[in-house]
Amino acid sequence: MKSQLLSAAGIVMVTFVFSAIIMFLMRKVARHVNAMDVPRTEEGNRHIHKNATPKLGGVGIFLGFLFGYMLFGEQSVRMNSILIGSFVIILTSIVDDIKPIRAMHKLIAQIVAASIIVFYGGILLDVITAFGYTFDFGILSYPITIFFIVACTNIINLIDGLDGLSGGICTIFYITIAIIGFFQGRFGSLVMVLTLIMLGSTLGFLLHNFHPAKIFAGDAATFMGFIIAVITLLEFKGPALISFFVPVSILGIPILDTLFAIIRRILKGQPPFQADKQHLHHQLLGMNFSQVVTVLIIYGINILFAVATLIFVLVDPKVGQVIFYIIFILVAWFVFHTTIISDKNPQRIKKIERMIGIKKE
Repeated sequence: MKSQLLSAAGIVMVTFVFSAIIMFLMRKVARHVNAMDVPRTEEGNRHIHKNATPKLGGVGIFLGFLFGYMLFGEQSVRMNSILIGSFVIILTSIVDDIKPIRAMHKLIAQIVAASIIVFYGGILLDVITAFGYTFDFGILSYPITIFFIVACTNIINLIDGLDGLSGGICTIFYITIAIIGFFQGRFGSLVMVLTLIMLGSTLGFLLHNFHPAKIFAGDAATFMGFIIAVITLLEFKGPALISFFVPVSILGIPILDTLFAIIRRILKGQPPFQADKQHLHHQLLGMNFSQVVTVLIIYGINILFAVATLIFVLVDPKVGQVIFYIIFILVAWFVFHTTIISDKNPQRIKKIERMIGIKKE
């Protein structure tokens, strides 16, 4: 166990150092190709940052991922599919960061990347087991898997609204998966190598992205979601493990925030994926929390989900379930006391908008 921990620490440290250094280059490249995130008033001043900031941070994470794979990975059909799918995601993201492209075009690229994982890599969500129930999707596993990959790919991108938010949430995910993998004796597996490589690469990015951010992930935040989907599908499904529920539960905050956003917009008669200013981080900013405190609060909530998952998997499933029930009660309280779903309290809306600098004509 000690030698495995040292090996794991080495993978994380090497990719962390590489990613941290490459981010300096990505900042220069972003400025050179004009891949800059400029606050835009035409979107209702939805952006919270005030200054133009280089994007392409997600590309730096991808380069750290490639560097880690060359040093620690092993070639296989599954790994080839992951690399090819990642290239599709990254190339699309780079183009979008330099000159925005239509959402439909990005969606098509994501479906292509997901299809490579499914049909070439043979990575499928065919059987999941949760709370004693087993579901076999049969032929439906193909569209379900593609849908899941595309959904995860976008979830991280959608929550990427504050400095350090998406990187921190992904870091919590990787750490939790790594702990589970170690206690289940899975060191050396593809999923563990990917997890450790991504942990180091994301930490290197987070060093530059935490407030005040010197670089943003940009649309390449979709790469982080894509790899999280792949890690989820590779090992954490089927009756041999606690199931697909394990990694999904670690992503409780981004999943719930996305779900609330879709419900909120449908209730307003808006397109489900239209941008707005009522996300979880907007709600916390409207409660007079600073950006840093808001991010730390969201980290804390996500850590609660992660701890509940660890207890559920490694200690006692019943205790884990109780903790999850408590968390969801707290979430329900938050829903009914904010405008994260409903606009019943216009004063709260005005306060949130005022706190993040929105001025109505």
